Amino acid sequence: MNIEKIDGRRFFYYFYAGALRLLDHQQEINKLNVFPVPDADTGTNLASTFRSIIDAIRPDRYYKHTTMAIAEAALTGARGNSGIIFAQFLSGLDQETCDCREVTLKDFAMSVKNSIKYLYEAIADPVEGTMLTVIREWAEYIQHNYHIEDFKTLILKSYEVASRSLATTSIRIRELTSTAVVDAGAKGFVVFLEGVVDLLRSNDIRHMIKLEKPAPVEETEIEVEHGEEITYRYCTEVLIKGQDIDKTAIEQMLEDYGDSIVVAGTPGMVRIHVHTDRPDEVIDRLRPAGKLVFQKADDMLLQYRVAHERKNSIALVTDSACDLPDEFLEAHQITMVPIYLYMGENQYLDRITIKPERFYEIIEKEDMSLSTSQPNIKSFINLYSRLVSHYDSVIAIHLSSQLSGTWRTSLQAAEKVSEETGKKISVLDSKMLSAAIGLLIKKVTDAVEHGATHEKAVGEFEKWRDQAMVYATVGSMKQLIRSGRISQWKGWLARLLHLRPLVTIDEEGRAIMIDKAFSLKGGLKKIIRKMTKDNILREEGYFVMHANAPEEAKAFGKALEAVTGTKPAGYQEISPVLGLHLGAGTVGVAFMSR
Repeated sequence: MNIEKIDGRRFFYYFYAGALRLLDHQQEINKLNVFPVPDADTGTNLASTFRSIIDAIRPDRYYKHTTMAIAEAALTGARGNSGIIFAQFLSGLDQETCDCREVTLKDFAMSVKNSIKYLYEAIADPVEGTMLTVIREWAEYIQHNYHIEDFKTLILKSYEVASRSLATTSIRIRELTSTAVVDAGAKGFVVFLEGVVDLLRSNDIRHMIKLEKPAPVEETEIEVEHGEEITYRYCTEVLIKGQDIDKTAIEQMLEDYGDSIVVAGTPGMVRIHVHTDRPDEVIDRLRPAGKLVFQKADDMLLQYRVAHERKNSIALVTDSACDLPDEFLEAHQITMVPIYLYMGENQYLDRITIKPERFYEIIEKEDMSLSTSQPNIKSFINLYSRLVSHYDSVIAIHLSSQLSGTWRTSLQAAEKVSEETGKKISVLDSKMLSAAIGLLIKKVTDAVEHGATHEKAVGEFEKWRDQAMVYATVGSMKQLIRSGRISQWKGWLARLLHLRPLVTIDEEGRAIMIDKAFSLKGGLKKIIRKMTKDNILREEGYFVMHANAPEEAKAFGKALEAVTGTKPAGYQEISPVLGLHLGAGTVGVAFMSR
């Protein structure tokens, strides 16, 4: 049967079929990931982009309604360089589509061809021989041949054109020529077309009704040598909503910070992608452009090392409340998942796109609502799916479940990924915060790197957790009031009396007040007296932590050294999400008791 027109429902199912095929091949595409950086996540990013689209939309017979829904879902859920490029293609397709219930082959061909200009406009430095070229050559074939083909024949033949174009990517780009593989993003597009073609051939949409589970790809199926160095560390993405957003100005600004720049979308909603070493500065520069509703900053260097230079067979994961030095996390290949921080309408990634110094500077100058939120389950699913493709198992250690929902969300994601893959993922509740979590992570890291099995390290964790202790003198009441942790009346009274609560974490992981003082100095003296009774294990050491109070922390460290005879293992600035609740000026200590 010839197909000369397509409505929204038919277009939806073709798209759905292509998305399912790509989900099945995400690991294969990851293995081909060489250009622009060998971070082994193109397949995961494309799969995440497509999954976000098919999860968000439903069949609609009106063609324009369907393209609009797909374009918006794509820009909102796009992930990675290739995901955002494909989202821009879909956005361009929608903008070039007539407001109609169904389209002819000519209408479809013209919208496909005209959408290509949006791709080139969105990419700061377009590189031929990539996904960009394959989509363009596919679109050009459709434009030139729509008048002599029906829809089914046209797509079947255009798929052959795309496949031939894909094969040439291995000789068009130097990085691919040296590895003899095709471009990963281009492969993803052709795999998507394969799914569409199979549905056209069978004309059976019954198996499209329920999402199929992606088939795993064994580690040995594809092996690629990756010799290129990673120039910039963080794959940074931002979704901005506003009015009359100047995409050209944003693109020019980003050129000062990195490469692989893509600025996709419409004047009302823009999706940004850039590889940079300074994601926090990029985000700060974007604040005036509109509402920052989503951010992502993946550590490509860590991803590369996880994929190609693993130190252990067990992956280690934590969250940004652990307050460990970045150097330690990097040296031991520990993945840190940032907790979300909301300042006004803008979302930030704790410790990644907002640093402590800038955080306190902004909230001191600007009156805005402040809140925090755990990472969403999708981000944990993406992380665990990637890790189990490289490691035998995963151990994650999180902020106390009594203080955040991060542990529970991580656990739910781990159970889902573990069920799908058969890999063991243990998600542990530290029942602690800040540097006390850091001490527990150091214990587990040391055990794993000295050959402990997964079961052994997890089995010892409960004993170590019972030894972890933290004491702190709370700082500014202003931030505690703004965050809603203390009422206006109680906060006003405490500020009037210059009260400084002394807090610790109880056995259940709850923050409790154990005393109070009328000054920071008095509070720290009370902590020292308390610690002389707790008998610090000197071989374990202790960390002094603070919230925007480095000089006070150093003075406290010297006082502790005089009592214990041991210097602090380090001075750690509390992450912004904890500083928000504890207040600027907070100073404390974390250690392991006997």
